Amino acid sequence: MSDTDVQAFIARVPKCELHLHIEGTLEGELVFDLARRNGIELPWADAAQMRRESPFSDLASFLVGYYRNMQVLLTEQDFYDLAMAYFTRAAAQHVRHAEVFFDPQAHTSRGVEFGTVIRGLRRAVVDAHRELDLHASLIMCFLRDFSAEYAMATLMESLPHRDWIVGVGLDSDERGNPPAKFAAVFARARAEGYLLTMHCDVDQPGTLDHIRQALDVIGVDRIDHGVNVLEDPALLAEVVERRMGLTVCPISNGFVRGSAWDGATKRLLDAGVLVTVNSDDPAYFDGYVTECFLRVHQETPLTVAEVATLARNAFEIAWLPATLRARFLAEVDDALRG
Repeated sequence: MSDTDVQAFIARVPKCELHLHIEGTLEGELVFDLARRNGIELPWADAAQMRRESPFSDLASFLVGYYRNMQVLLTEQDFYDLAMAYFTRAAAQHVRHAEVFFDPQAHTSRGVEFGTVIRGLRRAVVDAHRELDLHASLIMCFLRDFSAEYAMATLMESLPHRDWIVGVGLDSDERGNPPAKFAAVFARARAEGYLLTMHCDVDQPGTLDHIRQALDVIGVDRIDHGVNVLEDPALLAEVVERRMGLTVCPISNGFVRGSAWDGATKRLLDAGVLVTVNSDDPAYFDGYVTECFLRVHQETPLTVAEVATLARNAFEIAWLPATLRARFLAEVDDALRG
């Protein structure tokens, strides 16, 4: 098939997104809309100026703007509007299932109640299913640059909403904040019935040790990012043997690390890893999930069959009931035949 055929298949194939921070879908225009609604004065004239004057070159500098822009999220309606904007855009890109990260501590630490956050997001999940035929789940992430005690308190605060949250994760600044710091929190989360994932960001200090901690100390069900396994053949083989899914984000990797990891998704795929393609924080990295598939294809040309495998991988490692998983996998097969 031609390159045009591959790109057309990327556009239409049913997709599953597993590494998506809902706060990272806060587009500049929505920042200004919510600021006006909530009476917040911003230091920029418009969204274009905000983008020009908020450059970042690594994870730490990215997080500065990421957390700063969240100040406009105050009410249940704000969180609903944020999530529905993402779901609407994702549905247009044929996302059939999304497992959405949210960072309650980024909001409770500035005085927004946990219930305000979760109720707004939950309403959007319900409406996305009803109005867009898009299935979604919520994953609560702990901020690793806060204390383990704060994470445990947040876990306890989540329990009345347990039926609305499928799992827990760990994100934010990884430097000096290894997975083992949160071992007790994740053990309690597992005991409460949550599934476990964890960021092992690209090229962080001690990243291979962090991946091993995620696997052996925490006992995660999958790993977010994790491309550094390519540097350790034994660790790579273990990830393949365990059928441990990796939720890779090719465009955000490029923003943070330049071309250093171009082709990583294809290399992981060729090695037999259950690698998936995701958009991470698309409002900041200028690409939603279709654009991320296209980036992978641009870095190392894919066949239609390889695109289908990447799509299937995501549904295979998603935290889905078996009946829904089978339905979505059948949709990928239908797209491949069509």
